[in-house]
Amino acid sequence: MTSPNFSLSFGFEHPEYSSLASFAALRLQDYLERAFGQKCIDGLRAAVAASVGLSEGPGGWGSARRGRLLCPPSSAPAAPGARLLRLPGSGAVRAASPERAGWTEALRAAVAELRAVPTDTLYGLACSASCSAALGAVYRLKGRSEAKPLAVCLGRVADVYRYCHVRVPEGLLKDLLPGPVTLVLERSEELNKDLNPFTPLVGIRIPDHAFIQDLVQVFGGPVALTSANLSSQASSLNVEEFQDLWPQLSLVIDGGPTGDGQSPEYRLGSTVVDLSVPGKFDIIRPGCALESTAAILQQKYGLRPSH
Repeated sequence: MTSPNFSLSFGFEHPEYSSLASFAALRLQDYLERAFGQKCIDGLRAAVAASVGLSEGPGGWGSARRGRLLCPPSSAPAAPGARLLRLPGSGAVRAASPERAGWTEALRAAVAELRAVPTDTLYGLACSASCSAALGAVYRLKGRSEAKPLAVCLGRVADVYRYCHVRVPEGLLKDLLPGPVTLVLERSEELNKDLNPFTPLVGIRIPDHAFIQDLVQVFGGPVALTSANLSSQASSLNVEEFQDLWPQLSLVIDGGPTGDGQSPEYRLGSTVVDLSVPGKFDIIRPGCALESTAAILQQKYGLRPSH
């Protein structure tokens, strides 16, 4: 799978994060230097340092020629310290890569905050599924009814067994995940009780996207995920389409256009299928992968439609 380019936006808006933010920024700078080389990173280091109040130092790090700094649109009030950094080249690091050791702390420092991430279908809003306050912030930001559930994003198929009671073959999970599919299963007691408290079920996503898989594995826990748009408005295939939300986000990861950036079916989001009843499946949302998903469930595993 081709690894896209990425942008990181850090907005450490709480005083208690100041020392951790400085440490995380330094670790991220170290990773960027090793991953991309000094010439490509000089401009980025200045922007990262400025976002947490570090000294710029000699060498003119803030040169627009060396690094591109994007601020939130002027029509919206910017959150303190909010920045969007566009990284040159490929920003993806595979799970087995030794470079991950240099940016784990940086991701952990930012991951508890509300952020936007690319997936294999749409851009999403993500936060820790274990943080009840963050879950509430997602609903408020989107203007979303709290009667509508949030999906849970995991990094590996093996993690599904921790957070769900699985009653389908493991091969079925591996045939559909990672991919543009949300599998609705019976939730386990491991999940936060404030996450979708009105239902015993939960939707599981493992996007076929290198960065978000690594991000979730670095975080080490379930991540709540929903589309990056106001409720009832069109979903987003690139970061510019939800610029009005930037000031309210502490982290924006720009992976370029999702899908092919043009096909309207990607705006349909993932195909959501309920597998909580043994031997049957129920399509909750057709999404962008309906035909292939239904074919696997019926032809390979003999599941019957509920309706």
